Amino acid sequence: MQLNLEHPDQAFYLRAADGASALVNDRRLYSSFILSPDRLVEDWPVLSVKAITAQDLEPALALDPEVILLGSGATQVFPTPAVMAACLGRGVGLETMTNAAAARTFNVLAGEGRRVVAAFVLNP
Repeated sequence: MQLNLEHPDQAFYLRAADGASALVNDRRLYSSFILSPDRLVEDWPVLSVKAITAQDLEPALALDPEVILLGSGATQVFPTPAVMAACLGRGVGLETMTNAAAARTFNVLAGEGRRVVAAFVLNP
């Protein structure tokens, strides 16, 4: 059996994520960030999903996603209904999950060519 190493078509992919850090390609990040298959927005100034506002999601919405994966850290924490409504009002889905689950989901959706954006809250 022949084995071939496959490289993702997108510029950025997640190799790992937890509540304190994430590995994007071969680079370890320790502060919250936003990621699309072709763009990395570092130093996103969000420290807690409970405190997130609709305005905080503007950098993610500016990337024209069909869905935003909100990585809430090591545990699943949901944003306020107002934040969810702000996304849905623009026709963008918002799915909240742990950072590890968001990383796996991002890679699958990006690999399918979907317009996915992931926003990760990290608390080192």
